[in-house]
Amino acid sequence: MRRKDYKRADSKDSSRGRDDYKRADSKESSRGRDDYKKTNNKDSGRRRNDYDRADNRGNSGRRRNDYNRADNRGNSRRRNDYRRTDNVNINDNKYLYESQDSEYEDSGKIEGKNTVFEALSAERQINRVYLDKDSKDQALARIYAIAREKGIVVSYLDKSKLDTMSETRNHQGVIAEVAPYAYVEVEDILKRAEDMGQPPFMFILDGITDPNNLGSIIRTAECAGVHGIILPKRRSVGLTAVVAKVAAGAAEHMPIARVTNLSRTIQELKDTGLWIAGADMAGDTDYVKYDYKSPLAVVIGSEGEGISRLVRENCDIHLSIPMYGKINSLNAAVAAALIAFRAAEQRNGV
Repeated sequence: MRRKDYKRADSKDSSRGRDDYKRADSKESSRGRDDYKKTNNKDSGRRRNDYDRADNRGNSGRRRNDYNRADNRGNSRRRNDYRRTDNVNINDNKYLYESQDSEYEDSGKIEGKNTVFEALSAERQINRVYLDKDSKDQALARIYAIAREKGIVVSYLDKSKLDTMSETRNHQGVIAEVAPYAYVEVEDILKRAEDMGQPPFMFILDGITDPNNLGSIIRTAECAGVHGIILPKRRSVGLTAVVAKVAAGAAEHMPIARVTNLSRTIQELKDTGLWIAGADMAGDTDYVKYDYKSPLAVVIGSEGEGISRLVRENCDIHLSIPMYGKINSLNAAVAAALIAFRAAEQRNGV
């Protein structure tokens, strides 16, 4: 009985102890786990929240704001740069238009052996001459001798450097920096004819914008004995390096006037006794049959549009050049050449 009671009591006590221990241990473990989870959850939550807040402030907010500010500054700069560039272009165009109204052409260059040689012969102001240092051309040696005799600075350059400086792409080994071309007055052209004892003969160019055409007409006019050329200040090419090169030096010997209003100038020429003849493919007078011995100004229009309406209405006669092919018009420079040399034949009794 005692052993059994002892065993039972001991078993009960052991069981109770184990159960109490298990319960306590379970409670402690549970509490520990719960506390750990709560603590861990709080820490994780705090860390995540802090990270999210920091990320939102740093990445989303600050980065977006910084990006937007930078982008706005960039766009603003680009817009401002565009506006500045656009303003410069507008001002440059304005300057170009204003320069066309001036008495002189912008200072520039002349290129080519004949062009530079004629400029030297005509006593035009030349600031400097550039020569190809590797060239053995005797014409360049002659230009060098004349330039040095006149006290003009001469520089020898590589051909590649001259190619870079060239505006015509055909400098022939010589480029010269020259003073602006001085235009004359219409009265100077009339005075020249009077001094030569001849009835005036001149060209009026209406809307010639191709420098090659203008250069060719200047060269033809000088060779045919034309006393001068009149250009409008608007809708016309000026005496550029290309024009001078194509003219092959003729511009140095040909008086050229620029006027604001061609129609008014034509009327003034009429008042002095000149006849005005317009070259027109629809003209009613064959250019070969016309009498060029009287005081005369011949109007040459552009290839695309011909003579402008007001100028055409102010012409006394319209000259036509017969066409025998399928094309019904000529290059402006060719038309001017045909009329110029037909006039030269009559005026010189050929």
